[in-house]
Amino acid sequence: QVQLVESGGGLAQAGGSLRLSCTVSGGTFTSYTMGWFRQAPGKEREFVACISWAGGNTYYSDSVKGRFTISRDNAKKTVYLQMNSLKPEDTAVYYCAADQIYPLILGASVWGKGTLVTVSS
Repeated sequence: QVQLVESGGGLAQAGGSLRLSCTVSGGTFTSYTMGWFRQAPGKEREFVACISWAGGNTYYSDSVKGRFTISRDNAKKTVYLQMNSLKPEDTAVYYCAADQIYPLILGASVWGKGTLVTVSS
């Protein structure tokens, strides 16, 4: 059974940076498209970014394009989300997600428990 564990959340100031990590256990990591979603207080979960199994293709939401970068290390079974130029509106619980489709925009079959990112102004 595939399990996803996120880390790296925390508090950052506006304009600052954070890097999230998601480590995968179980399953075949290279079979999965990996993605990040987020859910802000009082809002629905939304797509942030995804990356194909080999890492050659990435896709971002318009709200983070140019500021966030998704990457993966298949040897470490880990996917990363580098978040730069953070804004208060980036405050949310960030969820790692995995599925065997690309792009991973509408949802996923496997989810992590989430990590909280808070950006202060």
